[in-house]
Amino acid sequence: MTIAPTEHPADSQPSPPLTRALLGAELLIVLGLSLGASGIGAVISFVDSVTRKVALGQQIAPLNSSLAPGRPWIDLAWQLYYIGRGLMPVVLVGYLLVREGSSLRVLGFDLRRKLSDLGRGAMVAAAIGGSGLALYLGSRAAGFNLTVVPSGLPDVWWRIPVLIASACQNAVLEEVIVLGYVVRRLGQRGWGWPATLAASSVLRGSYHLYQGVGGLVGNMVMGAVFCLLYRRWGRVMPLVVAHALIDTVAFVGYVLLAGHVSWLPTG
Repeated sequence: MTIAPTEHPADSQPSPPLTRALLGAELLIVLGLSLGASGIGAVISFVDSVTRKVALGQQIAPLNSSLAPGRPWIDLAWQLYYIGRGLMPVVLVGYLLVREGSSLRVLGFDLRRKLSDLGRGAMVAAAIGGSGLALYLGSRAAGFNLTVVPSGLPDVWWRIPVLIASACQNAVLEEVIVLGYVVRRLGQRGWGWPATLAASSVLRGSYHLYQGVGGLVGNMVMGAVFCLLYRRWGRVMPLVVAHALIDTVAFVGYVLLAGHVSWLPTG
């Protein structure tokens, strides 16, 4: 005789609705595991920098540093590990959206409009990249910013590919989380557009504060522009492309130009 499996009462209960409280808790958890935590760390780093006896412009904010100096294969393994780990919050957001009955497509993170997204992203990168560089150079000269060193990787064959991969990881993480996910969840919680735009922009600026005031202000302005474009286009993908291009030019350009042009500060 076959005995039917016993059904636990909890198995037949529907999932609880996504209330404002649950959405708020979810948002805090995602940010606490990703860029919200980075923002807190950046604030601590900035306080540390401004309380030192050395001027901000003479201090260094390193990016893409070597993780195993003198051991290139171990260094490469660590670089790939951190790039992969850095994308896990995006995977979490994708899972949460699927649980909601949606997907990352609702944020416009897909390949349905490749040419359009690439063209728009390139235009945005061209418009923002130059002004961002000018702001950085000006704020550093005024003593408000640290010297940003975009690459401290050794001169090995994988340096440029890893820098490009790092730029793409930054772009996907920041735009999916800070732009698509945060804007969506705040809207679902009943926030108005001005408050949502301000929150997303301040969050973006906060985790760049370790670079100095210029990093904070410049990225807040960039965040506001990206929010407006996201609202108009309804897709994060063009902004992912723009961000990836901006960071790639910054990282790779530093490797190619550092020490060869007088206007580019080096560590």
